[in-house]
Amino acid sequence: MDPGDQRVASIHLDSGPANYEQHIQAGRHRLVSDEPSSIGGADAGPAPYALVLAGLAACTSITLRMYADRKGWELGPVHVDAALGRHGEEERVERTIKVAPALTPEQRAKLAEIAEKTPVTKSLKRAFTIVTTVV
Repeated sequence: MDPGDQRVASIHLDSGPANYEQHIQAGRHRLVSDEPSSIGGADAGPAPYALVLAGLAACTSITLRMYADRKGWELGPVHVDAALGRHGEEERVERTIKVAPALTPEQRAKLAEIAEKTPVTKSLKRAFTIVTTVV
């Protein structure tokens, strides 16, 4: 990273003993990623795209909770479903958010607006510059 850049997140990964098994260290947290057995993995953990969707869903839920807390809204449990699909060269994420039924249509509309502005949503929409070094 260049001096002055702000680090938002970092991980360390070591490949595992099985074909595509990957061991991820994110701070003090350990995760395993793998591919499904249908393509040669051992299905020891979520596939990489599932981890991307999990990050999007987690950021969505956390951001909406923070917003609702500031507004004093009773959000209730938040449920986020996300799916990635492809049609030719186009990739599309569909995200469905379920919150407390007592929220008004206006509150739901505001939450939908906020969901489009979560940090991970904005990053995924504008994509990343990826700089790779092989040593």
